[in-house]
Amino acid sequence: QVQLAESGGNSVQAGGSLRLSCEVSGWTDQSYCMGWFRQAPGKEREGVAGIDSNGMTSYADSVKGRFIISKDNTKNALFLEMHNLKVEDTAMYCCVSDPVGGACAARTLVPSYFHYWGQGTQVTVSS
Repeated sequence: QVQLAESGGNSVQAGGSLRLSCEVSGWTDQSYCMGWFRQAPGKEREGVAGIDSNGMTSYADSVKGRFIISKDNTKNALFLEMHNLKVEDTAMYCCVSDPVGGACAARTLVPSYFHYWGQGTQVTVSS
């Protein structure tokens, strides 16, 4: 069974940077596409970024140009580089896996496509 474990969340001032990591077990690059979601208290879950088996990426408009998603298949790891962080980026960030790959093929971040979710890592941005 696929298991995901995030790390790297922290408290940071606006304008700062963080690098989130996701350790993946039971994952193969031909079987899954990966991504990151976030959710702040009282707000809906939001798709942040996705990456397919070929390394092609997609981003939410709110983070485009500031965040970079990447993966290292040899280490079974997924990453999210976050730069120029804003207060509105404050949220619990979860890495996700789509075993079918439909989300990546369509370049859309719909929660129902992703069957495996990590527990999340908290990112808090202060002004």
